[in-house]
Amino acid sequence: MKFKTITNSLLAAGLGFTAIALLNPPPDSDNLESSASFCQAQLHGNQLIRTELLFGLSKSNGTVVTEKEFQRFVDQEVTPLFPNGLTVLSAIGQFKDSNAKVIKEESKVLLLLYPFDSESNRRIEQIREAYRSTFQQQSVLRTDARSCVSF
Repeated sequence: MKFKTITNSLLAAGLGFTAIALLNPPPDSDNLESSASFCQAQLHGNQLIRTELLFGLSKSNGTVVTEKEFQRFVDQEVTPLFPNGLTVLSAIGQFKDSNAKVIKEESKVLLLLYPFDSESNRRIEQIREAYRSTFQQQSVLRTDARSCVSF
């Protein structure tokens, strides 16, 4: 009997949390302004877009993109499009190939913070295409999120 009471209490609590979650939907365009206000009021900063591009370093011919080649790519292709600043991190990633084999690959992560506009989006797509064609890549992974930024 005691077990049933505890189970019912946990079930009721779970349903309550679910109801609260449903009543608080994820942010939409109406909440963007309040998010920007929060950034300014609490962090004395701004709301920017954070984009991460993940570049695999293995080429289709079996060689790898060297540090020198990647730095030249950043200097010639990325910096002119985002001269105000950027961050490059070294990483090791993995994925399953078409035969379900796990492939591990060294990679680079490019981190950009910028105000959202269509021109920035065009520049990011230009970087992705340049990397794909220069280093024989199938794709360049892109992630985007809003961030509160304070310097």
